[in-house]
Amino acid sequence: MTNQPTKTQWQYLETRPDSWRKQLYIKGRKLTAFGVWSDMMVNGDTLEETADNWDITLDALQEVIEYCETHQELITSEADSERRYLEERGISLEPKVVN
Repeated sequence: MTNQPTKTQWQYLETRPDSWRKQLYIKGRKLTAFGVWSDMMVNGDTLEETADNWDITLDALQEVIEYCETHQELITSEADSERRYLEERGISLEPKVVN
């Protein structure tokens, strides 16, 4: 299996120099590509529903999907870092059990 070349120029995504995250954001918005992608996956939305929900174009959504699918290691690493940060401060991410 050969590695796919990683796209370095994104039309709808950008870095946020003011953020600790290295993953890309939707241009002009405080919204990570992963936030859009994970919402689509969790809710089982179609491409059209997702684009409408987040008020982005289908082309932008296609780019979000491509980015997230080719940058899983970075996204996972950042999620792990954020989880550790919250847990170190006593913030539980597990749902509370109600009896």
